Amino acid sequence: MTYHLGVDLGSTTSKAVLVDEQERVVGRGITNTRANYDVAVEVARREALVDAMLGLVAPRAGGDPEAIAVAFRVEQDLRRLGRLRELCRTVAATIPGEGARLGPAMDTILAKLQDEADALFAGAQRDRGSFFRDLVGARFYATAEASFERLGVDFERLTGVYDRAILTVENEVEDLAFDRTVRAALDRAEVEPSAARAEAEREAGRLARKPLAVTSVVGTGYGRARLPFPKEQLRSEILCHGLGAHAMFPGTRTVLDIGGQDTKAIQVDPRGLVTSFQMNDRCAAGCGRYLGYIADELNLGLHELGPLALQATKPCKINSTCTVFAGNELRDLLSVGERRENILAGLHRAIVKRAMSLIARSGGAHEELTFTGGVARNPAVVDALRDLVARHYGPRTINIHTDSIYTGALGAALFALRGTPAVDLPVKECQGCTD
Repeated sequence: MTYHLGVDLGSTTSKAVLVDEQERVVGRGITNTRANYDVAVEVARREALVDAMLGLVAPRAGGDPEAIAVAFRVEQDLRRLGRLRELCRTVAATIPGEGARLGPAMDTILAKLQDEADALFAGAQRDRGSFFRDLVGARFYATAEASFERLGVDFERLTGVYDRAILTVENEVEDLAFDRTVRAALDRAEVEPSAARAEAEREAGRLARKPLAVTSVVGTGYGRARLPFPKEQLRSEILCHGLGAHAMFPGTRTVLDIGGQDTKAIQVDPRGLVTSFQMNDRCAAGCGRYLGYIADELNLGLHELGPLALQATKPCKINSTCTVFAGNELRDLLSVGERRENILAGLHRAIVKRAMSLIARSGGAHEELTFTGGVARNPAVVDALRDLVARHYGPRTINIHTDSIYTGALGAALFALRGTPAVDLPVKECQGCTD
């Protein structure tokens, strides 16, 4: 069996999708892009390969494949946590006069996180797109704040050591150790010894020695020019999101993609090929980066914005979605007593109004609209989109796949499989920040 890889190098996250000869998705990988594009691509690629390999092994083991998959991710994160403890000790030792206290204090805090591994790494909040840094970060800060005085160290010193170490951990390309991790996962999932388990372990060993053969690869995304691929193996985000959305929902005729850095409204034909589009990429207004800025201003996690916005009783009217002015307007509203949830509801609605302008310019919302990109995970944006599309266009089917963040990578993988040339359309930009 041969496989085909699509890589989507985004401004905030990098995704990889592996498909087989029947166009079935067999593996997915995702990581924070941050500043290191080269490492991000390699991490996402390896995660997609490991995911595909696990998909071959887990169903053979005689237990619940989903429970085994969760256990496998827990074991991966435990290994990363062990690496984080090691690096924290190393970093702490470099701080003059502090290392003797900081090192043991960091170890105590991270040991507590290790004791909480099941709740931390396999809890209800865990999903395929959860990053190790996000899972560990909030708990580390809370534990450090509760214990730094007792441990006799400065809180800022603790967080400084952590920040340096976690940056290294998330940018490391790990040794797969696939067969060992599978065995540990089977134990964690309480899979009893049997002929099926023994066969699964042998298959894991074979795959560890000889990973899956990837015969073609196509890259896309905001940073695709950084990918080490020949020009003919690169496709625009427009083409890949169009084809990927069509593959997920064959009735799709309109695609809205809100990513970290830009927003795209795309029209596709019955084959998933692009017929027209509009795009705003002159600034991050109304995109994932904008939401990230708002989250930082409010000291909230990005995942908390949508649910909080849905609690609004009277959404505020927001005059601008420009990131430059967002902080000032946000602070002004807070200073006059506006509730956070009402402000956030207004902000989310302003984002969707901006996207609606692009949809209108691209040709409108047709019978089925598919919403893709990381922002499709935000329930307040989804809620506002459903409302505004119904108001402007009447009843429409709005599709949102659980793996919507992988849509571009899926389209790239399908281009890799089909090996068909695609001519990029000229970009029609929606310029400025006033739409």
